[in-house]
Amino acid sequence: MSPRKIIIDTDPGQDDAVAILLALGSPAEIEVLGITAVAGNVPLSRTQENARKVCELAGRSDIRVFAGADRPLLLPPRTAENVHGKTGLDGIELPAPSMPLQEQHAVDFIIETLRAEAPGTVTLCPLGPLTNIATAFRRAPDIVGRVQEIVLMGGAYFEVGNTSPTAEFNILADPHAAHVVFGAGVPLVVMPLDVTHKVLTSPARNRAFRDLGTAPGEAVAAWTGFFERWDMAKYGSEGAPLHDPCVIAYLIRPELFSGRHINVEIEIASPLTMGMTVADWWGISGRAPNAMFMGQADADGYYDLLTQRIGTL
Repeated sequence: MSPRKIIIDTDPGQDDAVAILLALGSPAEIEVLGITAVAGNVPLSRTQENARKVCELAGRSDIRVFAGADRPLLLPPRTAENVHGKTGLDGIELPAPSMPLQEQHAVDFIIETLRAEAPGTVTLCPLGPLTNIATAFRRAPDIVGRVQEIVLMGGAYFEVGNTSPTAEFNILADPHAAHVVFGAGVPLVVMPLDVTHKVLTSPARNRAFRDLGTAPGEAVAAWTGFFERWDMAKYGSEGAPLHDPCVIAYLIRPELFSGRHINVEIEIASPLTMGMTVADWWGISGRAPNAMFMGQADADGYYDLLTQRIGTL
């Protein structure tokens, strides 16, 4: 089979960086058409630079990186330096990128690419707030039906929120954009906190990255060592969830994950539950399913895949 064509939409973030490395280490399964940056974990000036740093770390300066939205559709910007550090990639210092940032806006790239490629052949992989995707859908409604699938990290059901009592960061950072995307009618696969909190780092898993003896392996070990301290302190867990690589791992080995095809709506009105992914896990509402909402993951298989593919870089 031909590699699956994807656009990675991201706000790196250490876990975003690991997801990019996993994609670039899997050329037999994945063809990265481009990386679009969005404001999220850190401001856009950082996320677009971080995406280029990670591409160079992987030896892939040929990957085109585009800067997109620098703020949510309606709400004030929300960032997460408390988790990811000032740069978004705290834990190890990477050199400033030499590869250029593309002049074209990320939203225009998304629109142009979906129009140029055959319908149903491009998968969108959002790893951060959905501002770029929602803006593209609003600006060019004709592209919506051309998307093969959207596989995203965001939301929660049983685990509920990590940024508010009821909302996960990526969705809460731009709930109005999420509302547009979840209502667009595109096939959706969602990796919520319920899944990502089942794939926790550990000393042995971090050591496996470091033992690769490569620059990417060392970087991944340093990143996980940095951001896991926040999660371990907050949740009292023995490790931290490595969220965003779940999206790419699903494209490579979907059997690592399981869930249900259910209805998921995004709350955009209530001040108490703004950004909540209202997941009808039990089919109570009668609303038509619109998303494959994952609930379980094979953590050992996940980390084996990450270690093996990052080891090829």
